[in-house]
Amino acid sequence: MRQYALLRLLLAVFFLYIAWPLIPEATTQLEYIFWGCWLAFLFLFIGANLSTLLQITHPPVMEQKEILKRKLGNN
Repeated sequence: MRQYALLRLLLAVFFLYIAWPLIPEATTQLEYIFWGCWLAFLFLFIGANLSTLLQITHPPVMEQKEILKRKLGNN
């Protein structure tokens, strides 16, 4: 289900768009750690969805069941 991966990527880009102006305003060490962890998680999330979108990995199990149903013709 490539459209799910695409929608998740668009949502991640939207969250980055919302958060980007707030990142340079970090002043304390805790804020730097938070934004660093947040950006690391975001890039992992984007990478995982890109690999699914480019069919480098198999889709999640929940989506594989739907693909199997379509192949078997059991709607």
